[in-house]
Amino acid sequence: MKQILATKRLFLREMGQEDYSDLSSLLQDRAVMYAYEHDFTAEDVQEWLDRQLRRYREDGYGLWAMILRETGEFIGQAGLTRQDAAGEEVLEIGYLLKHAFWHQGFASEATEACKEYAFQIMHAPKVCSIIKADNIASQKVAKGLGMKKVKEFKKNFYNGEMLHFLYEVKNKKQFPIKISRL
Repeated sequence: MKQILATKRLFLREMGQEDYSDLSSLLQDRAVMYAYEHDFTAEDVQEWLDRQLRRYREDGYGLWAMILRETGEFIGQAGLTRQDAAGEEVLEIGYLLKHAFWHQGFASEATEACKEYAFQIMHAPKVCSIIKADNIASQKVAKGLGMKKVKEFKKNFYNGEMLHFLYEVKNKKQFPIKISRL
């Protein structure tokens, strides 16, 4: 599988069908997926994986497998996707981490790398995170990336509308005017 990013403790790579079992253990864990308020079936997991494979082909990015460098273990996913935020299409940094790896800085490490990828490789003017209102841990990760809350809106999921916050950080390396040397 194609490796995308490397950090001190992780590397992010494209997922493939061989990741189905690891992805199932992530997406079918109620503690991990509480924000979705939905139990994922085997078919839901396959649809999730297929959506990432399609994103890789069509967009060149998506959610990538988060691999622990020390052991090669699949510990979650992180990456970039286009999402709707109350009628605005945004480039979102998203992640999910196996419960055993929470509170160890992996989410911050992976999302910082995704932010830098968006800014340095994709030249994105900003990146966002859409976070459920009661997900305090993810709000802390977003703030650690320098993101600020810019919008509140209701988002439809499997069990109806839920209040979400839109966090964003702008690419300070973007300039409105390109200047060239004479």
